[in-house]
Amino acid sequence: MTVESQKETLGFQTEVKQLLHLMIHSLYSNKEIFLRELISNASDAEDKLRFAALKDDSLYEGSPDLNIRIDFDEEANTVTITDNGIGMSREDVINNLGTIAKSGTADFLKQLSGDEKKDSKLIGQFGVGFYSAFIVADRVEVFTRKAGAAAEEGIHWESKGDGEFSIEPVSRESRGTQIVLHLKADEKEFANGWRLRSLVKKYSDHISFPVVMTAESTEEGEEAKDETVNDATALWTLPRNEVKDEEYKEFYKHIAHDFEDPLSWSHNKVEGKLDYTSLLYLPARAPFDLYNREAPRGLKLYVQRVFIMDDAEQFLPLYLRFTKGVIDSNDLSLNVSREILQSDSTVESIKSALTKRVLDMLSKLVKKDPEQYQKFWDEFGQVLKEGPAEDFGNREKVAGLLRFASTHTGEAAQNVSLDDYIGRMKDGQKKIFFITADSFVAAKSSPHLEVFRKKGIEVLILSDRIDEWMMGYLNEYDGKQFQDVARGELDLGDTESEEDKKQQEEATKTHKELLDRIQKALAERVQEVRVTNRLTDSPACLVVGDHDMGAQMKKIMEAAGQKVPDSKPIFEINVEHPLVQRLESEQGDERFGELSAVLFDQATLASGEQLEDPGAYVARLNRLLLELAN
Repeated sequence: MTVESQKETLGFQTEVKQLLHLMIHSLYSNKEIFLRELISNASDAEDKLRFAALKDDSLYEGSPDLNIRIDFDEEANTVTITDNGIGMSREDVINNLGTIAKSGTADFLKQLSGDEKKDSKLIGQFGVGFYSAFIVADRVEVFTRKAGAAAEEGIHWESKGDGEFSIEPVSRESRGTQIVLHLKADEKEFANGWRLRSLVKKYSDHISFPVVMTAESTEEGEEAKDETVNDATALWTLPRNEVKDEEYKEFYKHIAHDFEDPLSWSHNKVEGKLDYTSLLYLPARAPFDLYNREAPRGLKLYVQRVFIMDDAEQFLPLYLRFTKGVIDSNDLSLNVSREILQSDSTVESIKSALTKRVLDMLSKLVKKDPEQYQKFWDEFGQVLKEGPAEDFGNREKVAGLLRFASTHTGEAAQNVSLDDYIGRMKDGQKKIFFITADSFVAAKSSPHLEVFRKKGIEVLILSDRIDEWMMGYLNEYDGKQFQDVARGELDLGDTESEEDKKQQEEATKTHKELLDRIQKALAERVQEVRVTNRLTDSPACLVVGDHDMGAQMKKIMEAAGQKVPDSKPIFEINVEHPLVQRLESEQGDERFGELSAVLFDQATLASGEQLEDPGAYVARLNRLLLELAN
């Protein structure tokens, strides 16, 4: 079989077609980043070879000097990027260049709006990588051979970015990958030595491998020589005072494949019992797969400046998975594996230190630039809410970083800290009050807030799905306990006068017969009926028992296919309300039962829960309306 007869034409994965189209048409203002992306990929390939060669140095094939080369041809209008890294096999080429092996791609594409400016930011979060080549090129060729493979196992890949690609065997003496960009007619500016050098200095100066170009000779007849265009120094190994802010920002874009600058970073070298260097970043925008807890995450791990792995997740807890960065340790074995990482006490020590460092970065951002922290919260707040459950030791510190909506602000924006709340607590108030609901609007209109409005007491409004679960792990903050206003006995502390308490006790005695009748009428639906101290305007409300599951958690468990524990609510009535007084005067048991059921169903709806039997509620209501009409 000849080489030509082995040529195959294959179709791109559907998501790749969409992504290529969007990039080509949406990233016109950022087109120069194609070089940064391709150099970053080449750098990764060099890193991977160096790591693989720790076990088998024959992979160097007698050529251990690693570099990335850039060539151009103004007449042919081409740019070529070559690395002598790990290279790719045929299977690697199909997997890496024909598909997107990243979870959540379909969800990402659903977010795209057709607005080029907004979509370009989303694509930036996705990480454009190799496909950025098609922003400036109308044809791309890839020549590659995996390190250690025979010369005849080379692969030639080619595509015009229009829905399909061809792949065929090719003989290739050198390992690594060569990418040839056939530039579009209106992109000739990139087939220029000065332009390419300036882009390397701008975007890739920090790459730790030499980026080599042919020096442009100054005298006729002088032989052209290679020159290194970048500094080729691992940025994290430099002293902080030798690194400029712009260099930190570009390095972040390199490791995170992000278009935007980071919000903040922390560069730290630890010496003593443990020796390691960390460079941690807080991104400005959430990636599309942030809420997929199974998505790849973690720091780039180096040991003594030798790359070990991407996405080393063992060095930070899951709730800090938004953090990007690098860790370089002298205390881990060079043949480190994921299994060793999971059981190494050194890893646990570093994890504890890095966790505190990230939380300190966030605390400093709160004090230094509250507006920027608010932007961070809007992007990553729901992930940070996982912290109290996952990190008991830092629970108080995490709680101080949380932000909530509140009855005090009257808006859905989550911008109230627990310190803000405590600073506004009423005289005699001993607890931090909160309410959970499916939405801000539902919570704000809940009857459970009536007594708090009357007394001017602020209540935190929690409407994210994770909130009730989170509050199950937050018992107190700054010595003050939390209380769900819709759960158990409501203790208003010293804000409730002795006279208020006495009136409630007397009301319970005075209306005992009414309470007993309602309890009997709704025996199958309630665990207790009692006089309320929560309501001022509504006739009744439902209260969750101290140890029962709330509505939010029930919905989460049901959505996960788990059995929800059986429980009945407490039914509280406002004996001052005309409807309750009308109910109390009703003599007929059947009609009393009808009215009691209507009140209970209304309270169920007001609490944001669904009725077990909506048809029965409608029928009862219709009967009452017909009576009024007559």
